[in-house]
Amino acid sequence: MLSANLLAKKRDGGALRDEEIRFLIDGFCNGSVADYQMSAFAMAVCLQGMTDQETATLTRAMLDSGDVLPRDVSGRTPRVDKHSTGGLGDKVSLILAPLLSACDVHVPMISGRGLGLSGGTLDKLEAIPGFRTDLSEIESAAVLRQTGAFIVSATERIAPADRRLYALRDVTGTVESIPLITASILSKKLAASLDALVMDVKVGGAAFMKTLDDARALADSIQRVGNAAGLPTAVLISDMDQPLGKAVGNAIEVNEAVAVLKGVQRSDLAIGTVRELTLELSATLLVNVSVAADRQDALTRLNQALDDGSAMERFLAMVAAQGGRWTGDLNVAPGHAIEAEHDGYVQHLDCHRIGSTVVSLGGGRRKLGDVIDPAVGISIEVRIGDRVQRGQRLLQLHCHDNQPTEYVKRLRDAVVISEAPVPARPLLFE
Repeated sequence: MLSANLLAKKRDGGALRDEEIRFLIDGFCNGSVADYQMSAFAMAVCLQGMTDQETATLTRAMLDSGDVLPRDVSGRTPRVDKHSTGGLGDKVSLILAPLLSACDVHVPMISGRGLGLSGGTLDKLEAIPGFRTDLSEIESAAVLRQTGAFIVSATERIAPADRRLYALRDVTGTVESIPLITASILSKKLAASLDALVMDVKVGGAAFMKTLDDARALADSIQRVGNAAGLPTAVLISDMDQPLGKAVGNAIEVNEAVAVLKGVQRSDLAIGTVRELTLELSATLLVNVSVAADRQDALTRLNQALDDGSAMERFLAMVAAQGGRWTGDLNVAPGHAIEAEHDGYVQHLDCHRIGSTVVSLGGGRRKLGDVIDPAVGISIEVRIGDRVQRGQRLLQLHCHDNQPTEYVKRLRDAVVISEAPVPARPLLFE
């Protein structure tokens, strides 16, 4: 087999055989298939798609390129995880992992970095001084036994093919591919030896899936491939036509996640959406591994863990076990307010403009290897449907520039104000 021939076959819409996909993935790992060839493969898949059989084979090939995490000796504690397809302000993983560990399940979370405009869980956690996401398998197993949860990057031994392809997709415009997203997610989740997985598929302007039909297609793909591989997989579809919560950035999102863990922001509608989504995803997992009798039982246990401080205790324990030093809210760059110029109702939030501004400030990557500035970000002070008055703060820009004229002008156009009332958007679709 020749790589160029296989790339041309997929470019022209042909279905690759199992051995052809494995030839490409194995070659990518041993160096006989170059990065630029794998980038071409990703683009061909992005344009032409894959069959379920191709997607399943790609998933298995990337899983088989590395190791699988071992279970504890007893194997009695259920192992669960959640994954999101990404969006602005999605800091749920930072809350969900310690919350579930406080409810008698283990959460071995192998997470990722930012893709496109979507922030990465690892980048957020690394805003905490000393926090290590590069634990070895032995170290992560020790953290899991000690705290019930860890959040780490995929090591060189866990789905290494996905690790390398993931980095290429971020900088080659091949993020929004259902087969590539499916294989990337499930190759890592299968490697974690899970008993159940819940997927949060985002849909809207700040999501990779822009329409509900596309979100359903991705949800179906993940559920089919996951269940076929022996991993019980549930899917929720949630709104991403506006950021989740208020905070968009790295340090600022960690601070908001901690606010939810402390239960001090329950009256804030925006931050309340973060808590609500976290509870829905967590409850699904507790029911699916029979730790809770039903959804209401699960929600009761989860709310108690947030309100009595036990989830926050697990978060602090996980941070310390992974080398982090938590001494209070993380520092963020100075704030600059963007205010409403007239009365009205919030009709639209331009998530692409908001996300690209954070990236331009250094809060995300434009190319592979870019260093993240954790202190920059944006606080979204309004939500779609809110009534606003002239002079009311709409956004708060956090940057190091004392006169950020360019960014303020860009963000002023990110909030569209209507004279007529606008209905609020639901958080969950399905």
